[in-house]
Amino acid sequence: MCIAAPLALIVAACGGAEAAQETATQGGSAVQEQPAVSAAAVAPQESTPIMVYKTEGCGCCNGWVEHLQAAGFQVDARNVQDLMSIKGDAGVPADLSSCHTALIDGYVVEGHVPAYVVRKLLEERPEITGITVPGMPVGSPGMEGANAKPYEVLSFDREGNRAVFAEVDPR
Repeated sequence: MCIAAPLALIVAACGGAEAAQETATQGGSAVQEQPAVSAAAVAPQESTPIMVYKTEGCGCCNGWVEHLQAAGFQVDARNVQDLMSIKGDAGVPADLSSCHTALIDGYVVEGHVPAYVVRKLLEERPEITGITVPGMPVGSPGMEGANAKPYEVLSFDREGNRAVFAEVDPR
């Protein structure tokens, strides 16, 4: 089975060489937009447990874990050899993948999603599988750096539906 080139590069960059041997499936509907959300709109709450699956040597994954911890999440970070099977079991479409996958309160959080957007997900409780920041955009939590640009957090479900869940401007 073979992954689309961008996903293979993302996972390989984080130490997941096994990605080159996995399959990607494309699908989905038109993306629907929702209003932007500010960091102040979703305040930290009590410690919420979140399970993060990542590869051992991935610095940006560790940065995202630290971001979640600073926002009050109780993080159980697990280094795994076969990250692609976790993504597949969780229902993450290959073209929406990133370098780590998290499970929280019945939802999937894929990639460098800001903590306040995770809180928004938990407060709104939409009927979706999860949310994702596909790829590794500069300026997202764990991927801080010069030349940050706005990016979208997308929602997805197991039927292939997708929508813009939040717009983020890290500048």
